[in-house]
Amino acid sequence: MKKLQIICLAAFAFLFSNTTFAQETEATNYDQGFRLGFGVNGGLPTDGDYDWALGGDVRLQYDLSKKTSLTLTTGFTNLFNGDKDAAGNDIKDLGFIPAKAGFKAFVLKDQFYVLGEVGAGFAVTNGYNNTTFLWAPGIGYANKYIDLSVRYEDYHDFRTNQVALRVAYGFKL
Repeated sequence: MKKLQIICLAAFAFLFSNTTFAQETEATNYDQGFRLGFGVNGGLPTDGDYDWALGGDVRLQYDLSKKTSLTLTTGFTNLFNGDKDAAGNDIKDLGFIPAKAGFKAFVLKDQFYVLGEVGAGFAVTNGYNNTTFLWAPGIGYANKYIDLSVRYEDYHDFRTNQVALRVAYGFKL
């Protein structure tokens, strides 16, 4: 698990460093502004503790330049579990509210990007009341209205993680 985290962070750092120093054209004024996106997320936990995940989110994005943006994301995610404990009782699902800040860098044709997010997850269902650190590197494709991405998301204190697909609709504010 630790090796996977190190590999993901190294890959993100490598991709970011390659785009940071690339000067393809003369600098021009870029109309900085906000975008708002509404997404649906489906995921598969990789550790076997939960069966699948489903959630929705709202993402506010501020474009620093044509190739870089800052993001704030929140919503609701539920990790579903169909298993039973040793006494035959259903193991409860885990629902939580993520609050994440991130950095998005467009690396190819101003549509393909890498994204790194960090934040907290606040458990809110079935008697869970923990808060966890979470981090999520991802890759995606975005155009004027549609944003498709895949991410790995780790929930440290929940002792689980997932690989998730996000499909979102976004627009300029």
